[in-house]
Amino acid sequence: MKGKILDFNQESRSGVISGDDGNRYNFDMEQWKGSVLPKVGNKVDFAAKGENAEAIYIETLVAGGASKKIAAALFAFFLGAFGAHKFYLGYTKQGVIMLLVFLFGFILLGIPSAIIGIIAFVEFILYLVKSDEEFEQTYVIGKKPWF
Repeated sequence: MKGKILDFNQESRSGVISGDDGNRYNFDMEQWKGSVLPKVGNKVDFAAKGENAEAIYIETLVAGGASKKIAAALFAFFLGAFGAHKFYLGYTKQGVIMLLVFLFGFILLGIPSAIIGIIAFVEFILYLVKSDEEFEQTYVIGKKPWF
C-alpha cells in the first residue's frame, strides 16, 4: 500500500502513516527499511497489518533523484548567479531574488553580484556532497530554499 508519513517522533522512534486508503497506521523503527530516518511528508510503500504498518520503504527516490541533483548542481555552477538552479528546483521567489541582486548589483560596483556568485558556488558544493536521498529530502521534499 502507498501512503505518506504524517508524524514521526525521534525520541520514541515511532510514527503515523496516512495510507492512500484513508486509514492511519502506526509504525516503529523496527519496521522501517530505509537508510535515513523517516521524515514527515515522506511518501512510503508499506504492508498494512491491522492498525500497524510493516515493511516500510521510502518511495521518493526512484530514478529521478540523482539526475535532479546533478542537473541542479550544474545549474548552480554555470548559471547560479542568475538563480537558474533555484528556478529548476521550483524556488521561483528565491530565483528571482538571486537574478535581481545579480543584475542590479553592478550598480553597486559589483559587490552584491559577487556575493550572489559565491552563494551559488556554495550551493553547488552542498548539492554535490549530499547523498541522493539527503538531496531529495532537503531540497525536493523538504523545500529548503537556502543552504
